[in-house]
Order: sequence, then structure tokens, then C-alpha cells
Amino acid sequence: MNEYELLAEPRVGGGKGAARRLRREGMIPAVLYGAGKDTVSIKLNANDVHKRLENEAFYSHILDIKVGSQGTQAVLKALQRDPTTDRVVHVDLLRVSSSQEITMHVPLHFAGEDACPGKKAGGVANHLLVDLEISCLPKDLPEYIEVDMSAMDIGDSIHLSELVMPEGVTLLALAQEPDHDQPVVSLQHSQKFEEEEEALLEEGEELEEGAPAEGTEGEAAPPTPEEGDES
Repeated sequence: MNEYELLAEPRVGGGKGAARRLRREGMIPAVLYGAGKDTVSIKLNANDVHKRLENEAFYSHILDIKVGSQGTQAVLKALQRDPTTDRVVHVDLLRVSSSQEITMHVPLHFAGEDACPGKKAGGVANHLLVDLEISCLPKDLPEYIEVDMSAMDIGDSIHLSELVMPEGVTLLALAQEPDHDQPVVSLQHSQKFEEEEEALLEEGEELEEGAPAEGTEGEAAPPTPEEGDES
């Protein structure tokens, strides 16, 4: 089995009790949907899933999903995790069609940071974004978007409009709102960076004090057919 392949088994029954039993057996409930086909309830080996999630590229790569003798291509659309253990408790897989564009979040890779003039002068990089939402055909799906920091000096910043997108890939933030050209990374004097970090922490603490406690994982997921499942 290659690093972008998952072996699955059909899953029958739903609800919290069935999901808990599966997890005790070392399996993770999942759904496979999209491409104009019916949603299929499946189960995945928990160890296989967690091992593959150690590879960052797995999150933004076309995956081969094999259910018995049937194979299909899909992408990892959503994960739900236990808020206490951080273990994956449900997986959503979206089938892909070679002729239909998909929307995905892909990570940013910051290249040339350590060698840039600003870093050598004692500056500190502030990574304002860590991933981007893009749209493309499955064949054009990149594993990551590179941010070239090699020429940055203290006081410089790189905005969305300055990123070089691979051919066939649309950056949705600018496609939907051309004026929403936010910075991706900035390079600042270390003292200024620390002051901004402290301000952000204080703001976060104030928000937490005024907000009700949340008991569920914050990652959004498409609706699943098991209304009563722990997903």
C-alpha cells in the first residue's frame, strides 16, 4: 500500500454506539461522497490513517481509496478529532472527477527565510497565513504554495497578489474579493514583533473571557448521512 492509498471496508449501522464500537476495534468511521454518486459509509484502519497524516502532503493530494475490489480517487475534505486526545474520530473523503474543479486548502511553504537580508539583520518573520484556499482541476492540485522570502528585508511584507500560483490554480481570496489583498508574511524588528505578539495574546484572552466554552472540535466538515454519529 502506497503513502497516498487507504484501504476501506463498507460500514453498516450508525449512531454514537456503533461509532464507539468501531473505535474500540481500531477503526475510524468515514464517509465517501461527491462526483454525483451516492454517499457511502466506510471504515478505515486508525493506525493507517494516523500514519499517513504524519505526511503533510497527504492533506492536499489525490488519494486512492479502495473499498473491497472497487477503487476511486478522492481528497481528504475534513477531519474531526477528539478535543481531549486529538485522535481522529471521523473522516470525510470527497470523490474527484477529472473534469470537475475542486476547492481545497493547501499549505504555504516559506522558502529562503533564513538567508534573507532581514533575517540576517536580526529581523523576525511573522507568518500571517499558513495555508490558502484554492480551486483547480484534480490534475493541477499542488501539494503546497511556495512563498519566496529570499529578498525580504526588515519592514517588508509579501501580499497575496505577489504569490506565484501554479498553472491552472485559482486563489479564491483574490478571485472572489480582488481588493482583499492581505499580507501573507512580514519581517519586523524583534522588539516590534514581541509587542504585537503580546497585544494579540491579550486580545485573545479578552475574547475567551467573554465567550461561552466550546466542547467540540472547531474544524468544519460537510454533512454526513449519520445524523446521530459522533462526527
